Amino acid sequence: MSRKPHVAIIGRTNVGKSTLFNRLVGGRRAVVEKTPGVTRDRLYGTAEHEGRAFTVIDTGGIAGADADPLLARVTEHAEIAIAEADALIFLVDGKEGLTSLDYEVAQLVRQSGTPYFLAANKLESPKLTGEDFLDLRLGQPYEISALRDIGVAELLDDVMSALPAVEAEEDEADGAVRVAVVGRPNVGKSSIVNVIAGQDRLIVSELPGTTRDAIDVSVQWNDQDFILVDTAGLRRRAKVKESLEYYCVVRALRAIDRADVALLITDASEGTSEQDAKIAGYADEVGTASVIVANKWDIIQGHIRRQAEELKQEGRRSRTSPRRMDMVVRRDFELDARRVLSFMAYAPIVFTSALQCTGIDELLAAAYAAAEEHARRIGTGELNRIILRAVASHSPPTRKGRQLRVYYATQAVTRPPTIVLFVNDPALMHWSYERYLLKFLRRNFGFVGTPIKLIIRARERQARSRRGGRRKARA
Repeated sequence: MSRKPHVAIIGRTNVGKSTLFNRLVGGRRAVVEKTPGVTRDRLYGTAEHEGRAFTVIDTGGIAGADADPLLARVTEHAEIAIAEADALIFLVDGKEGLTSLDYEVAQLVRQSGTPYFLAANKLESPKLTGEDFLDLRLGQPYEISALRDIGVAELLDDVMSALPAVEAEEDEADGAVRVAVVGRPNVGKSSIVNVIAGQDRLIVSELPGTTRDAIDVSVQWNDQDFILVDTAGLRRRAKVKESLEYYCVVRALRAIDRADVALLITDASEGTSEQDAKIAGYADEVGTASVIVANKWDIIQGHIRRQAEELKQEGRRSRTSPRRMDMVVRRDFELDARRVLSFMAYAPIVFTSALQCTGIDELLAAAYAAAEEHARRIGTGELNRIILRAVASHSPPTRKGRQLRVYYATQAVTRPPTIVLFVNDPALMHWSYERYLLKFLRRNFGFVGTPIKLIIRARERQARSRRGGRRKARA
C-alpha cells in the first residue's frame, strides 16, 4: 500500500481552476461558472498521468486582503491546501492578463517552499501568449487551455517529474491490516486508538487538533496484526474553526491513500455531518474499505438513563425500557447516517464508547472483515454465473434500437475488488443498469465494507469491428 502524491490547483478567482480540475479527473466534478468565487470549498479527485495516480485538489479562488469574510475563509482553505500539497499548479488567466492579486498569490507560492508550476490558462487562440506573467518571477509559464485540452499533457509531464517517489510500505508490515482512523476534530480518534492499543500511546485532550502528525501504532487482536494511523491534527495554529476542520480533511486523505480500511469516527451525540461525508466520499472514491464508527455512545446512553430517572421521580413509568430506547435511538442514528452517507451503504456501522471501552471488539472485527472483503477474489466461472443470472433477471437497456449485450466478466484486481465487464458497446451501458449489476453482485457475494469497481469494456472483436468501420467511413 502506498500514498498518492497531492497536487493543488491554486490561483485567484475565475481563472479556470475548476475547469482544469475536471480535465484532470476526467469528469465534471466541480461546478464551472463565470461568476468569481463559485468554488467555496475544496474538491478532491484522483487523476492519472502516464500510469501514475495522484490526488488533485481544487481550491477556492484566493482573494485580496480587503475581501469579505467568506472569501477570506476561502483564501485560508487554499493556504491549507498549499501547505499540504506535494506540488502546486499556479493558474493565471491568459486572456485577462496580469493583475495585482496574481502578485499576492505568487508571494504565497514562493513562501510555501513547495515545487510549483505557473500555467497561463485560456490560451485557445495562437495570438495569445503568457509572456506578461514573466513579471511574477516564477519562470516561463506553461501556455494551456484547460477547456480545449491544449498544453495540459506537457504541464503534467513536468509536474509528475517533481513529485516525490512513492514507495510501498516496509516488509515488516506485510500481513498487517493498515487502518486509517479519520474524522472531524474532537470526535475521539486518539481515544479510540489508545483503547485499542491498551495504553496511552497518543495525547488525548478535549481541545480539537491535539494530534500534530500522523502516528502509526502497531497492535494485535485475535492473533491479527493491525497498524493504526491516527490522523487528527495540525502542524500550525488554525485561524478559524472551519480551517481546522478542512485541514483535517487534507490529513485524512494521506492516511486513507495508505490504508486497507478507513475507520470513519463520528460523534454520536452530534450525528453525521457534511464534513463526515467529505472524508467518507474520498475513501469511497479511491476504493478504500470503510467502517462507520459512532463514538461517544455513552453520552446517548446517559441521556436515556436521565430521562428514565426523571420520569421515575415524577411517579411515572416510561412505556419503553432504557434498553429498548437505546435500540430505537441506534436505529434513528443509522437511518440518518445512511441518508448522509448514501453512497456508502456497504459500510457497516459500529457503536462505541472510547471512554467506557465498549464496542471495541466489534469495531476491530468489522475492520478485519472489511479488509478481508477488500482483498477478496471471485473465480471467473462463479462470477460469470452470477452476471448471467443478473442479465436473465433484468434485460440490459436498449438505445436507439441497439441493445446492450453482456458477454463475460472477470475480476481484474483486488483492493478494491475490480470487475471488468465485456460488452458489445460500452456506450449502451446506462448508469442505472450498472448500479443494478453492482447491487446484484453484493447480494450474492457480500463485499461488506468495501466498494466495488465495475469497468465496462468492448469485447476485442467488437472493438476491432468498430475501428474498421471508422476507417471505411473515412475512406
